[in-house]
Amino acid sequence: MAKILGTSLQAADQVALLRTLGLLLQIGLTMFAADTFGLSLQMEPLVHVLVLEVLYLSLTLALRKPLFAKERGLFIALSLDTLFWISWLHFSGGATNAFISLLLLPIALAAVTLPIWAPWALTAISTLAYSLMIFTVPESPMQHHGMDMSSHYLGMWFNFVISALVMTTSVALITKRMRRQDAQLAYMREGQLRQEQLLALGTASAQMAHQLATPLSSLRLLLDEVKEDMSGTSITVVEMETALGRCEHTLAELRLATESIRDRRQRPQKIAELVDSLKQKTLLLMPQTELNWLFTCAPEQLAEQSILTDMSLTPAIMALIENAARASVETLGAPQVDISLDIVPSEDQIYLQIRDYGAGIAPSLLPQLGTLLIESPKGLGVALLLSHASLERLGAELILANHPQGGTVAQIRFTILKDKAASLSPNIQAAGGVRS
Repeated sequence: MAKILGTSLQAADQVALLRTLGLLLQIGLTMFAADTFGLSLQMEPLVHVLVLEVLYLSLTLALRKPLFAKERGLFIALSLDTLFWISWLHFSGGATNAFISLLLLPIALAAVTLPIWAPWALTAISTLAYSLMIFTVPESPMQHHGMDMSSHYLGMWFNFVISALVMTTSVALITKRMRRQDAQLAYMREGQLRQEQLLALGTASAQMAHQLATPLSSLRLLLDEVKEDMSGTSITVVEMETALGRCEHTLAELRLATESIRDRRQRPQKIAELVDSLKQKTLLLMPQTELNWLFTCAPEQLAEQSILTDMSLTPAIMALIENAARASVETLGAPQVDISLDIVPSEDQIYLQIRDYGAGIAPSLLPQLGTLLIESPKGLGVALLLSHASLERLGAELILANHPQGGTVAQIRFTILKDKAASLSPNIQAAGGVRS
């Protein structure tokens, strides 16, 4: 029953329940069990302490959700709980109170719910208070039936210190480890969800690509017949042939990319080759786009440094360029995109930045774009999701941010391949024979 109750309550409610039980324990011991456990009660100050604690606890219970939403609020509440426990113990026997170990309760709650500095602070407060109680114990309680109880109370104090230190270190470290494991599990669940979405998108894309092959073949035959029937050339026919050629080229590349990903054909590629490929693809597929290339590295570095690529890399970058061009059109009326390339050999990093002149991205969407399908007026972010997955598989990282002067910046961080890894070994040649 306790387990079911604990799992059904939120963290703030669980802490509130334990604090309420602590107050009820104080009242019960004061009113009904003082003689049983030999408590030396000072009733007048105890009544004031209990009244204040009831009022304080009622207030914090009513405001527990906003109060405990921040670590500072919970720490202040547990600190005041500790002071009320110290006050109750002081007026009910001090160090001779058999329930002195209840000072460990706020420490335990802090060790489970707060960072490691919080239980250490409460341990210091409780230990200092307990030490003062030890030094202020009157002589009469130290003598019990002719026996010297000072060593017994000193042993209780030492046991309290050891228990507090063990709780502060071990419980806090175990809780920290559990939080880290929970974060890793959450990250893995997000990754699994992303993989399921990619699998669904890949399945749908493969089916649609298979269905497009036959209509494209029929359109090619019909277009050839139209050209034979016409005596001259027509601009419309030329544009139709160009568009059909792009569709056929894209479909062929999709097939090659599918085979490359399936067979895990990854290979080293020089940065200069990647830049040339992007320029050719842009001229072929996006001839109206104005690309402004900015190289902050020497030309020989482009020809020397290599990264890991496969058939999906160029389409992933092209999707980012196409998104940037579309965003610039909405604001400037022209597809203008800035692309900068920087090589930092000391960090083994290559930075490729794609900037548009659009309206930017809402800050609430920035952490989610590229990792999940996000519904927005411009679409679902499928292109970003696929680009992010392709780059992640190659060991690259995609970071989206708003530019200070307007627009969005998509930064891709590649890892430079070392000379040994960049050399085409027989295994890499066998797996990476397809050029992008």
